[in-house]
Amino acid sequence: MALGSVHARVVIIDTGTANTGSVINMLRQLGVEPVVSANRGELETAERLLLPGVGAFDVGMRGLADGGLVETLKERVEAGVPLLGVCLGMQLLFCGSEEGSSPGLGLIPGMVRRLPVISKVGPVRVPHMGWSRLERRTDHPLLEGLEDEARFYFVHSYAAVPLHEDHVVSVSVHGNPFVSVVARGNVAGVQFHPEKSHRFGKALLSNYLSNF
Repeated sequence: MALGSVHARVVIIDTGTANTGSVINMLRQLGVEPVVSANRGELETAERLLLPGVGAFDVGMRGLADGGLVETLKERVEAGVPLLGVCLGMQLLFCGSEEGSSPGLGLIPGMVRRLPVISKVGPVRVPHMGWSRLERRTDHPLLEGLEDEARFYFVHSYAAVPLHEDHVVSVSVHGNPFVSVVARGNVAGVQFHPEKSHRFGKALLSNYLSNF
């Protein structure tokens, strides 16, 4: 498996909950022609997996379940294939969400909680829409070479609360701190949209292809 190469076979998992066009375009800029699929056979030959999504937690999980992808995805992770969850895709990595009743993938212990509207700086608007920086809690290959001033574009009303602190790579702030990057072994998630985050998002996806 060509884990250190941008020529690795990248499969974007199609749950029907995201417009994958921007992700495809950015990966193409990085020299990769990804496959977008909800087919188990495609996942079984992937060398990198990317799980995007927007919208409701239960809808995202239903998209995976209806395609028979839940167990296949877990098997590929168990086999060591790197998986990156993006936005809703990051939330699906966890055990469940306050937003719905469906169990999540359970690849990272913890739950997804609604962002609070009250903070120490006063009321904040939810959903959080806009640009925020990352405050690193630990080093990780996904963030290699990214300067402290790097900003990423967020659109979300919920955020993950990992059970274990050592799975938190970075936090960001929207009135209150929330977890913005997580990782556990070959599984990682980002709450923001790298494909909408210009050169910073491109650098992060390059790290995903080459270093993670």
